[in-house]
Amino acid sequence: MLLVNPQSGKGQALALYNGHIQRMLSEAQIPHTLLITDAGLDALRLIKWQPLVGLCSSLLGRGDGWMMRSGEVVNGLLEREDWEQAIRTPLGILPGGSGNALAASIHHYSGAPLVSSEELLVSCGFILCKGLVSRMDLVSVHLGSGQRIFSFLSLAWGFVADVDVESEKYRHVGAARFTVGTLVRLASLRVYRGQLSYLPAAAGDHRATEESGSVPNGAPKHTAHNSCNSNNAAKRRDSVVHTGPADTLLPPAEGPVPGGWVVVPEEDFVLMLAMYQSCLAEDLLAAPGATLEQGVIHLMYVKAGISRASLLKLFLAMEKGTHLAASCPQLVYRRVQALRLEPYAAKGLITVDGEVVEYGPVQAQVHRGLARMITG
Repeated sequence: MLLVNPQSGKGQALALYNGHIQRMLSEAQIPHTLLITDAGLDALRLIKWQPLVGLCSSLLGRGDGWMMRSGEVVNGLLEREDWEQAIRTPLGILPGGSGNALAASIHHYSGAPLVSSEELLVSCGFILCKGLVSRMDLVSVHLGSGQRIFSFLSLAWGFVADVDVESEKYRHVGAARFTVGTLVRLASLRVYRGQLSYLPAAAGDHRATEESGSVPNGAPKHTAHNSCNSNNAAKRRDSVVHTGPADTLLPPAEGPVPGGWVVVPEEDFVLMLAMYQSCLAEDLLAAPGATLEQGVIHLMYVKAGISRASLLKLFLAMEKGTHLAASCPQLVYRRVQALRLEPYAAKGLITVDGEVVEYGPVQAQVHRGLARMITG
């Protein structure tokens, strides 16, 4: 089953299917059903209620946001009563939007150099035709209201989230919208205040963090000033019933982080980016050490005080995946299993897989190899 949204990216997804993918699937003798979806809940209704046999080897033909927009596709599978079986359905990705980070990551894992546009589409088409399936990590994200969504790519706050959302107005230029958005946001660089905590993926990461000045659990911590930390919000969280796997690493939302967690002492940030795939966009290798099944969140944050020129250099280096080796004192990189973010401002933007979610306190935990992905 191939799902296509003709409005994604530059609005050329259907033309790309007709020009490339249809022929490739036919030559590979892969039968498929084409379903034209809108930006609404077509995929949600299909994935959540379709008999499981009809979902086998579902193929996805859009950009990243649609695959994980709240309740669609992966979340639809995990909302089913038979979620443990449903989430093992092999999923494929064909780049048809303007972000295409997951498609770029799947291509990158094949060992090939980064490509974009139709070259990336053809590469992913060949991967799809090979049909080899791999396990893929998912991250469960808990919002302040108690809603839980599953994420396959990223959680962002600050500069990256702002660029992702504000660059929507440049969607007509395709993937270049992120470059334009970055330059616009650099011109009026902001500082974002909040508390960031995380559970290191290994003891070595924990020791390195403490040596660099972070505060282990037990030290005094600030209370978040966000209105989502209210009794009403707590009552809403308590009343929510989730399907899917349990989040055994996350503490109660209203309580302190447990022992073994690290509380970042800085409260002024330029960005926080949690990645679980390698690419943030077609041309941005944000987490070069990431793989599909790793059981790790690649956490990066940039502390306040970085200059515009230095931040621009970081993003230019990210095109080759060399930014983590840059000698930038404001950039911190950690491999973690779980995290908590508590923004202090009452308004702002948080994105999950490039889509805006409810703003406020958020917690996240990785689930290793939960989904299945066609990777060639």
